[in-house]
Amino acid sequence: MAAWIGVCPVCGEGLEAVALQCPACETRIEGRFQLGRLARLSAEQLAFVELFLRCEGKFTRLESLTGLSYPTLRKRLQEILRAMGYEAEAEAPPGPEERLRILEALAEGQISYEEALRRLRGAGSSEG
Repeated sequence: MAAWIGVCPVCGEGLEAVALQCPACETRIEGRFQLGRLARLSAEQLAFVELFLRCEGKFTRLESLTGLSYPTLRKRLQEILRAMGYEAEAEAPPGPEERLRILEALAEGQISYEEALRRLRGAGSSEG
């Protein structure tokens, strides 16, 4: 199995692939190939991205699978976005569908009143 590495272990710069080889027929292609933004992530960050995708981006599912709080999950996602070279944006208040999901999670006891209120206001709100 091939190792997944996209960042230089010495200086921290992004690596560039210079050869690709087929494991079946051993055809080898040499050149300069970009690895893409996902190659900048650590193994732990890649695992989080895979889980995030499997949960279809639903934080309530992520919370139940990982046991981590919503703010912790948001922080991890923002760190991943920064590692990929994107600016993490401040969270806007949720739209109608997300508001309904938040209220359902509250009614089912999956989140506290305070957490529901924080989510309904948007993470950028500091009112308490």
